[in-house]
Amino acid sequence: MDVEMIDSNDTNEESNATTTQRLIAESGGRCMSTQAMQSLYDFRQNNLLCDAVLRLEDGGIFPIHRAILSACSTYFRALFTTTLHSREKTDVLLPGVTSEIMNLLLEYAYLRSLDVNRDNVCQLLITADYLSILGVLELCCEFLRQNLQPENCIGIVRFAKEHFCKGLENDAYRYVMRHFVQVAQKSNEILDLPIEELSKLIGADELNVKSEETVWELVLKWINHDPDDRKGHIVELMQNIRLGLLNTQFFLENVKDHPYVVGNEACRPIIIETLKFLYDLEMITQKDGEIPTPEIARPRVPHEILFAIGGWSGGNATNFIETYDTRADRWVKVEEVDPSGPRAYHGTAVVGFNIYVIGGFNGFDYFNSCRCFNAVTKVWREVAPMNARRCYVSVAVLNDLVYAMGGFDGYHRQNTAERYNYRTNQWSLIAPMNVQRSDASATTLNDKIYITGGFNGTDCINSAEVYDPETNQWTMIASMRSRRSGVSCIAYHGYIYVIGGFNGISRMFSGEKYNPVTNVWSPIPDMYNPRSNFAIEVIDDMIFAIGGYNGVTTIYQVECYDEKTNEWYEATDMNIYRSALSVCVIMGLPNVYDYIHKHRERLMEEKRQKLLALEVHRTQHQQQQQHEHMHPQHQQMIPNIPSPPPMPQNNDENNNSQSNE
Repeated sequence: MDVEMIDSNDTNEESNATTTQRLIAESGGRCMSTQAMQSLYDFRQNNLLCDAVLRLEDGGIFPIHRAILSACSTYFRALFTTTLHSREKTDVLLPGVTSEIMNLLLEYAYLRSLDVNRDNVCQLLITADYLSILGVLELCCEFLRQNLQPENCIGIVRFAKEHFCKGLENDAYRYVMRHFVQVAQKSNEILDLPIEELSKLIGADELNVKSEETVWELVLKWINHDPDDRKGHIVELMQNIRLGLLNTQFFLENVKDHPYVVGNEACRPIIIETLKFLYDLEMITQKDGEIPTPEIARPRVPHEILFAIGGWSGGNATNFIETYDTRADRWVKVEEVDPSGPRAYHGTAVVGFNIYVIGGFNGFDYFNSCRCFNAVTKVWREVAPMNARRCYVSVAVLNDLVYAMGGFDGYHRQNTAERYNYRTNQWSLIAPMNVQRSDASATTLNDKIYITGGFNGTDCINSAEVYDPETNQWTMIASMRSRRSGVSCIAYHGYIYVIGGFNGISRMFSGEKYNPVTNVWSPIPDMYNPRSNFAIEVIDDMIFAIGGYNGVTTIYQVECYDEKTNEWYEATDMNIYRSALSVCVIMGLPNVYDYIHKHRERLMEEKRQKLLALEVHRTQHQQQQQHEHMHPQHQQMIPNIPSPPPMPQNNDENNNSQSNE
């Protein structure tokens, strides 16, 4: 495997230097002549100009040039340059190194070429660590990083820890945390973990589990691997499961009366605490004083963060940003809004930790501008503008390229499309679509971009098409079952899901999905709320429909669809009413704690206060109704109770929205 390691600060590549091939060494990005190093390598193989010999325990003898090995290894540099020896070291015995590995290391030392594979990576890493050949050490660590899988990640964590490869250990551990569900299902290595390591693993806040049932089932699987010696650890393991987050029925049927639990008297306090918590959850409004969230119900930390940016609220565009914490089921306000001002009917795209906010409308201007928010540094900056102004734009990301399609420039509905390369900070036009579309929606699936529905200036449309970047060509696909403008579409489990929108008459509850293999659309269950100009994203392996306009008012309701049950579920509402917003998801933020609910110990109390407020609200409303139906002479005996505040009755975002046309 030829390795070319380029210094990240060096952006001026010598692309014209075709006559001299160069390989970049790992030290500071400095170049070495391939031809010269090949000559020295040939000298070594023919024992020419060599000034030392390496002898191995398996009988291998390797003539070498001391300067070459000293240049890539601090071990050899110290060995060959120290003044502690009475005479120069020219004949060296290296214990514990095989001829096969030494051949590979010498090839790297002379040519910076190294064949790392599954069979030799561990021995290469151990030997490179022993001989302080840091370049090989890093290549081996990178190979293991690139080949992390649920089946091997536990072993790589332990291997990296044994050999003090802290970076690899941290990366492999993060992989275990993030992919824990697959690790629990597929890994045999996890069954061999000692109790201390398993307890620490399942007790981590960062464990990425949607349901604690996964953790419980892994605990049983681990104990069943050696039940006689392990069943006594059930208490310690249960203390690290968030039992209060289990479904009550699952806890009663699968945990409370499990033979390992019933057979261990030390489990009783844990069972009682959990039952008490579940009972308190039912009677939460009847409790006095603040109710803390116990450790057994403290939500873990999500690995995906959903950002909801901008939109139309209260008759104006907004630059409000909030994130959704899936584990705590809470929306969190983000203070770092775009200082350039609000926008609605825009698109968002994520590349790395950067969120690109593209096009849109602020009530006065139609934008071709694009803003970029780095979720780690929290800095906003302007990037290159698009070639066209695009409000009601459709946006998708494919292979780290951002695509912007269709939209409205203030005069025309467009069929043009373009893509942005963040490496060059440049937008380039691609082939135009077959149909003019604004207020459409786009997504990516199988390395292609699909765009659905929209408004062509006259009608809401039901057509859809697909773009292949390999051929730079748009192709029409089967039309949807319904006309949909202000629609949202998303790729999910191998299908294109299209949901909601405006059919020219009303806002829609319905959705449908497209099978790219059969070119057929089929219906899915209706949402609870009709909506157009809403946001959509997949998070926690569910489709979330967020905000929008229901035909009467802008809404803040959120609901989610789970294909496993083929049902929609209500989720926690956003903090503000808004439509024409855009959402995106970032995975693996190093500063994830900045975007999640800060007071996880107060979640129970927040829920209690919310339920109490709803109870008061309901009681007041009932009393108000009774008051209105009483005889006038009795009404004066009861104090007037104010009615609940009305829901804001915003028009559909703004008067220019084609969804009203």
